[in-house]
Amino acid sequence: MKGWQIFRHSFNLVMANLDQAFRLSLVLYLVQSSYTIYSFFNPPEMMEFQGTSIPMASPGSLLATFLLGLVAIVASLWIAVAWHRFALTGEQANGWVPTFRGPQIMAYLGRSILIAVLVILAVMVATIPIGLIAIGLPVFAGAMSLMLIGLAAYLFFRLGVMLPAAAMGEKLTLSEAWTATKGESSTILTLALIVVGASIVIQLPSWFNDNPASVVNVVYSLVVNWFATIIGISVLTTLYGHFVEKRPID
Repeated sequence: MKGWQIFRHSFNLVMANLDQAFRLSLVLYLVQSSYTIYSFFNPPEMMEFQGTSIPMASPGSLLATFLLGLVAIVASLWIAVAWHRFALTGEQANGWVPTFRGPQIMAYLGRSILIAVLVILAVMVATIPIGLIAIGLPVFAGAMSLMLIGLAAYLFFRLGVMLPAAAMGEKLTLSEAWTATKGESSTILTLALIVVGASIVIQLPSWFNDNPASVVNVVYSLVVNWFATIIGISVLTTLYGHFVEKRPID
């Protein structure tokens, strides 16, 4: 089952190179997580409005949240580009912060936005018939929601090979990305289901925590999300390496 092979290869890539994974991402991930940490220690005040509690943020906290969110986006893109380049070319970090590659990061951002827009539009279109089915057969509403999540993941992985290409400074169009994974729909769908399923499993402990906003829960989420982030980037790397560069995954 090639979908499982791709996921296993991506997971093993991280486990076999944990030292470089930490060097390439740890400092940047801490910077990226500053948004989460700030939000935890500075929750918005709640105001009652027509019997409903709504969050109210001060202008100062809104500015801080915006700036930290912007920094988090840059840090996440920086990590992705650095890890793609390490996995595909062996480019390592000399210290604890990888080389900042502005053009590649901007290209990565642009393609990420393009893919996100296309996936959202496709899901919105699919929501119409699936929503009608869910209304007529409410017992299947949960299954319909999972179908939409699966569709989004499937489309993301079909088009996502554009992202490692951006990290490498290569041009890969939408049609070329789609063609690269042509005939591998079952593989991509299986991979999407594995990734979504794994994401749900690792989040289960935090869902069952009596206090979702506890320090333990925040620390657990930060640690788990680091692994999920690196493995997720590795999955895209493996897809690009296998389907575009024709590398083996055995």
